[in-house]
Amino acid sequence: MRLDIIAETEDFIAVSKPSGLLTLPDRFDNLQESLRGLLMQQYGEIYTVHRLDRDTSGLIMFAKHAEAQRHFSIQFEERGVEKEYLGIIVGRMSQTEGTYDQPLTEHPTIKGKMTVARKGKHAVTHFQTLEIIGKYSLLALRIETGRTHQIRVHLQNAGHPIACDPLYGSGDPILLSSVKRNFKLSKEDENERPLLNRLALHAWKLGITNLDGERIELEAPLHKDMEACIRQLRKWSR
Repeated sequence: MRLDIIAETEDFIAVSKPSGLLTLPDRFDNLQESLRGLLMQQYGEIYTVHRLDRDTSGLIMFAKHAEAQRHFSIQFEERGVEKEYLGIIVGRMSQTEGTYDQPLTEHPTIKGKMTVARKGKHAVTHFQTLEIIGKYSLLALRIETGRTHQIRVHLQNAGHPIACDPLYGSGDPILLSSVKRNFKLSKEDENERPLLNRLALHAWKLGITNLDGERIELEAPLHKDMEACIRQLRKWSR
């Protein structure tokens, strides 16, 4: 797999992770490929700083040595990192911008799922609607905390899950027929090809302080599948 390197120094490497790729090896399935494993093949030892959900695409940073790992990890723990995402949600928000300050905990009956709970861990997500495109909306999402599935849970709880989310939404793909009037399937296709059939969430920007005290601002452009989906939604939603 060709890695999309966003930035690299003697202290860290920042990569734009594809959707569907694990950040770290699965403890129970060593045969599954992971981003850290791929990086180790090229760079030797690589140190984990933070993670992205398997199905979330976009910007993720790894340290190249132990001192850098400690330096960057402390900033994540102490919320000194600016983290911004782009997401396509189902429907439109009642407000163009706002904040979800809702604690999260593990779901009481469904393993691997999180839920809003009064006695859960503190979690804060800020959102801003960038664009309404047909039955969907494009949001900029900034998180103060880094809880598991935080953005996905907060948006589900608001009634607007991330598009194509099988765990917190319907999991239905984004289809051209949902926005294009008089849509007709081509003679060559038996079934409609989705515009997007993976979690519509992308880690977009990361702001963090380097070991020399310099503030670093990193950005990973949308991947082609998500960008093409938005372009088609814009075209046929007018």
